[in-house]
Amino acid sequence: MPAENKTFSEMWYRVAGLSVWLGPQVRVRRQHFRGDVWHLVEDPFNNSFYRLRPQAYDFVGRLRKGRSIEEVWSECLELDPDGAPGQDEVIQLLAQLHQANLLHGDLPPDHAKIFERYRKRKQRERRFIWKHLMFARFPLWDPDAFLVRTLPLVRWLARPWVILLWLGIVAFAAKGVLENTSGLGAQAMNLLAFENLLLLYAAIVVVKTLHEFGHAYTCRGLGGEVHTMGIMLLVLSPLPYMDATASWSFRERWKRIAVASAGMGVELVVAAFAALVWVAAGEGLARDLAFNIMLVASVSTLVFNANPLLRYDGYYILADLLDIPNLHSRGQKQVRHLAEHYLFGLKKSKSPANSAYEAGWLTAHGILAGIYRVVVFAGIIFFVSTQYLLLGLLMAVICLVSWLVVPAGKFAKYLADSPSLQRNRTRALLVTAGGAAVVFGLLAVLPFPQSMRAPGILRAAEFSEVVTEAEGRLVAQLTPGGTFVEAGTPLLRLENEDLHREIESVSARLRELEVRWRRALGEATPDLAAIEQSRLALEARRARLLSRAAALVVRAPVAGVWSFPQSEEMAGAWLARGARIGHVLSEGDFVFTAIVSQRTASRLFADETRAGRIRLAGQGGMPIPVGRVLFIQAEQDRLPSAALGVLGGGSVATAANDAEGVRTTEAFFEVRAFLPPEQDALLRHGLTGSLRFNLPPEPLTRQAGRRLRQLFQTHFSL
Repeated sequence: MPAENKTFSEMWYRVAGLSVWLGPQVRVRRQHFRGDVWHLVEDPFNNSFYRLRPQAYDFVGRLRKGRSIEEVWSECLELDPDGAPGQDEVIQLLAQLHQANLLHGDLPPDHAKIFERYRKRKQRERRFIWKHLMFARFPLWDPDAFLVRTLPLVRWLARPWVILLWLGIVAFAAKGVLENTSGLGAQAMNLLAFENLLLLYAAIVVVKTLHEFGHAYTCRGLGGEVHTMGIMLLVLSPLPYMDATASWSFRERWKRIAVASAGMGVELVVAAFAALVWVAAGEGLARDLAFNIMLVASVSTLVFNANPLLRYDGYYILADLLDIPNLHSRGQKQVRHLAEHYLFGLKKSKSPANSAYEAGWLTAHGILAGIYRVVVFAGIIFFVSTQYLLLGLLMAVICLVSWLVVPAGKFAKYLADSPSLQRNRTRALLVTAGGAAVVFGLLAVLPFPQSMRAPGILRAAEFSEVVTEAEGRLVAQLTPGGTFVEAGTPLLRLENEDLHREIESVSARLRELEVRWRRALGEATPDLAAIEQSRLALEARRARLLSRAAALVVRAPVAGVWSFPQSEEMAGAWLARGARIGHVLSEGDFVFTAIVSQRTASRLFADETRAGRIRLAGQGGMPIPVGRVLFIQAEQDRLPSAALGVLGGGSVATAANDAEGVRTTEAFFEVRAFLPPEQDALLRHGLTGSLRFNLPPEPLTRQAGRRLRQLFQTHFSL
């Protein structure tokens, strides 16, 4: 709840006798938030808005020519002694309105101050651009007249039946993408390839242009005006933007939400159409462009626009749904209030929240928004650095200065000379120093447990792969999976009509040659030797074909349990020669084979490292203890199974030109963990999972520093 206002102020005499009122250009609109009536003061000249509390507007609305500020304030105090603003609040309110050039009256006629305020406002705008250089905006054009002329052409797109049609298209496209996830993963690996950058940027421009027009047309169709269109920098990349802030003046909440969500709706439809093209098109430019558009229109919506922790569409939607205006700025003020009130002991610190409900949301948003912003921008800077190191370093320096150096300087100045800390400065300094010491101790002194996980696959201690020796279509499974078989037991039968026809053709030619050979033998003709040579060659060829035909019946190479997990997927499929189709497993122990990257291998080979437990996919709630562990200290570049690679659904990056998906982009080491014989978990050959290694405890700063060095060594070779 807000703290009690200070009724009187020692500065009141400087404004009490003045007569001021709102300028004639000012528009005032009423809005409802959680049952309270707020007033939105709009300046149409610069398209800016100022939201006033009911008590504040009750004072401002009574300002008239010929009435002094003292008279108006006394009247408000008489009508509402508990809710009327105090003199300090009145002075602050009038100063803000005066700073925005919204007040007229018998103020000192100092024209130079008007131009000085304009100059300072422009300086603040320029400082804001440099401070937020990666997301700066540059207005270029007034599109309002164009929107009015073309609005009838697009108004039908917002009809209910059209929206239902869009949703159906989005669902159908999502189904198509889910059915082609393997191709999606393969193409995503080349997203940042140099030859794809131009297509990626073109996709971003197309999607963002349609996104902004979605906002603009919706705002104009609901009665708002859109007077600004220009270029904004998104991570220093120029993109179009439109200013649809006129929607803030809408009284109806659903209209404001409709404008805020229109851009995301357009992006989802664009992503759906691009997905349909990507699924249906063959290899080529159209498919590549569709993939980039699909990815941009979907990922950017989730990471940026739909996320309420960044000040984009999702933020304004959440603010309207919660009925909490100015969620971002008030959240920051709420966090500051909590620190001042509970840490520094400032009992007069005023909370911007009007209720416990608002206080909870403002606190959560104020904290989470700052954390999420750092995480997102760190990811963006890292992404840029992998392609352009100098540009990434420049962005990192700008962020460090803007978010660390400058705030630290302001905080130090606040501790040193803030009037609000006059009686609590010693406590504030002690709390700050103590907090810094605690943070330093937690991060740099106190050791924390650490561990790492390595992906791997569970395999029988002894097994033999079942490989086709001839190509053919799988027509029958002669032995069901899970059956114990002897060596030579028929497992599968393939069918190859081309092979049978070729055998018949060779047999017919061979019979013809035998007739010719007998005739030449009886007549002693000169071509007897040639016929004999051709006959022997055909016999050898027929023998090879018959051997291939016999191999159409796939047999067990050794005795063991026949494992054929892909029986349903392979039924009726054409299998090439050498295809791996299953295993014959020995009954007994299992071994979990994990792969460890070069970055972490050195620590695992140390004596103090201990293997912990294994968790298998689908059985995460049943950790499996590990017996003996064998570290194979030899670099490898071929995975023990394609299931560990990206193409097989794993996390290990594989070479783009490797169709099997087992050759890795980086060398790795292999770790084999032998499992005890008795387990509660269901052990099956081929299950993927992860092996956890327990490492010696270390302070968090040392752990983070090591990972940062490994990151730089991997991506920048530093």
